[in-house]
Amino acid sequence: MKRHGILNAELSGALATLGHTDLVLVVDAGFPIPRDAHRIDLAIAENLPDLRTVLELISREIVVEGVVRAQDVTTNNPRLDEWLHGTFADAEFTTRSHADMLGELAYQAKVIVRTGAFEPWGNIGLFCGVDVPRWFGGDGVIAPDYYASKL
Repeated sequence: MKRHGILNAELSGALATLGHTDLVLVVDAGFPIPRDAHRIDLAIAENLPDLRTVLELISREIVVEGVVRAQDVTTNNPRLDEWLHGTFADAEFTTRSHADMLGELAYQAKVIVRTGAFEPWGNIGLFCGVDVPRWFGGDGVIAPDYYASKL
């Protein structure tokens, strides 16, 4: 039996397949997931599980280099935006239109994780990164400028 971390076999396995720049979408209960997407449905009931719990657990399992959310989050759900900045403090943040989140990014995602969240604009994209000190911290390795600040 696994001692800690994500116990859901499908989610744990999907996270293990991710590489640098892969996109994971963690979405609310109403997100229109494309038919051919790798869908992991965790939703049981309203807010079960909630968005923040799932994002927090995933943040412990993968390196997140970038976070993307709908532009509406910054203006219409600022508490979620504040929480995201606190949880993914080392990530680069970007916004997209709500339509892009539901369309273009949904088709780009390697994995889409559906929560039971009833949270306005509760659809968050996580771009995978690398553990910079482990990859570029070796003797004689010169890190590129865009990673140097993370050493």
